[in-house]
Amino acid sequence: MAKVHFIAIGGSVMHQLAIALRHKGYEVTGSDDEIFEPALSNLRQAGILPATIGWDPARITADIDAVILGMHAREDNPELIRARELQLKIYSFPEYIYQESKNKTRVAVGGSHGKTTTTAMIMHVLQYNQQAFDYLVGAKLEGFNQSVNITDAPLIVCEADEYPASVIEKRPKFLFLHPQIAILTGIAWDHINVFPTYDIYEEQFALFIRQMEPGSVLIYNSGDTALSSLVAAEGRHLRLIPYTTPIHMIRDGVTRVFFDEGYADLEVFGEHNLLNMHAAKLVCNELGLSDEAFLAAIASFRGAAKRLELVAKNDHSVIYRDFAHAPSKVKATMEATRQQFPQRRLIAVLELHTYSSLNASFLSQYQGALEAADVAVVFYSKHALEIKRMPDLAPELIMEKFGRTDLHIFNDRARLEAFLEEQNYHDANLLLMSSGTYDGLDFPSLGKLLHK
Repeated sequence: MAKVHFIAIGGSVMHQLAIALRHKGYEVTGSDDEIFEPALSNLRQAGILPATIGWDPARITADIDAVILGMHAREDNPELIRARELQLKIYSFPEYIYQESKNKTRVAVGGSHGKTTTTAMIMHVLQYNQQAFDYLVGAKLEGFNQSVNITDAPLIVCEADEYPASVIEKRPKFLFLHPQIAILTGIAWDHINVFPTYDIYEEQFALFIRQMEPGSVLIYNSGDTALSSLVAAEGRHLRLIPYTTPIHMIRDGVTRVFFDEGYADLEVFGEHNLLNMHAAKLVCNELGLSDEAFLAAIASFRGAAKRLELVAKNDHSVIYRDFAHAPSKVKATMEATRQQFPQRRLIAVLELHTYSSLNASFLSQYQGALEAADVAVVFYSKHALEIKRMPDLAPELIMEKFGRTDLHIFNDRARLEAFLEEQNYHDANLLLMSSGTYDGLDFPSLGKLLHK
């Protein structure tokens, strides 16, 4: 029985991997200097919650087969130092995922946007068609108890992140997955705290393409000119499959998608979701599923958590919550909502929450991002700036960078709530976009706005 120790076991995906390995029959231990919900309860239920909080080098013993290092563990972590002294095998999260999937067919879904949704679509279709597979995905998905699962299945489907793997492995996570089938959804500069220029960011994707084994399959969004150029330059050793937006129509607020002779009426909408769906279909085809099998399954796909997630609705209004925060994601989500409900006004609220979005030098990337909204709002929390040790942002600067003189800007949650209360929601949709929580906004209670 393999013995595995997690340094920083409380991470959102780290604790999920720990539980998956426990279920597989491994002896699992771990440590962390802080563990929050839901990781705390999940680890306790699995019987692997550390007995004490904090680091203890005595936990690191010579009989450990693998040490898995979480993202927030530092170079001077006493357990890491001890593991190095004992010359134990130390892995970042993605490096270890590869160790567990060397003999599987590996599917990796990369790109600056749409990774989670595309991965979720593939998983949904495989499950619907009763295929055995492992997975790694960055969100809670309907129909799946965990966001990571490692079994003896012959296939693994991974959301493939370009962020660095760990404190001692600075290369992007997706370089360690070595997929035989990969998707790249597009390239839009993000994570400026790690990739300070666009060229450095783009180079990560060039590395990903370059290191794929000759003859492997790369499915890519041919509508993204930067990505297409990169694929043409770097992907000559691969079997290249381009994809674009599939044929579709919208009737009475429902999108119907067509693949060859078949079609399906969808529960999701928007061009970005249709693009993701086309990529997912091509992967499923490579895995042996027909278009007919894909369409039968995708009709019941409702989306990943916080991806155009329905908060409340009535006959003339809908409130959606979306994870969109990078400029390209904001534009795509806005356009999707506008196209799906062309007769309704759109009230859009974007929270600046990430390091990039709160950085004055990056804000110009949001030029025109909220153009599709009838009422456009930007919220940012003083608390978020303090945590990230960043200087305050002047509302005038935000207005200038977004290119809207009628932009409503708030940095106090109570004032934002009061503004939302004042709006008229008859024949209007409210779209809330953020990777945060608007400083603790009570989302379930927003339904009352539609009953005024």
